[in-house]
Amino acid sequence: MPLLNSKEILTDSQGYLINSKHWNEEIIYILAEYENIKLTNEHLEIIKFIRIFYTEFNIPPSIRILVKTAKKKFGKKKGNSSYLYKLFPKGPAIQAIKLAGLPKQIKCI
Repeated sequence: MPLLNSKEILTDSQGYLINSKHWNEEIIYILAEYENIKLTNEHLEIIKFIRIFYTEFNIPPSIRILVKTAKKKFGKKKGNSSYLYKLFPKGPAIQAIKLAGLPKQIKCI
């Protein structure tokens, strides 16, 4: 299990936080390390965007919704699946949601 300040970060077997209320920005870096992602400002921008989406709609976005809403917010350069997959190669709707400390998608389309 990952550690933050000598405290275990409780995750399920797939690396999602057990309790999303324990999330903070420090945890992003620890979870990213386990996902083999070297974080950049571009990663953080998408992760924070996903958290805002979750706060507003109470569900993590599917890949289709993530692309659509990112395009509306950031424009075509960042609002496309190629860009998002470069940042999160195992799937933006999987890895970015995990780094954002949100619950796993029930069904991802």
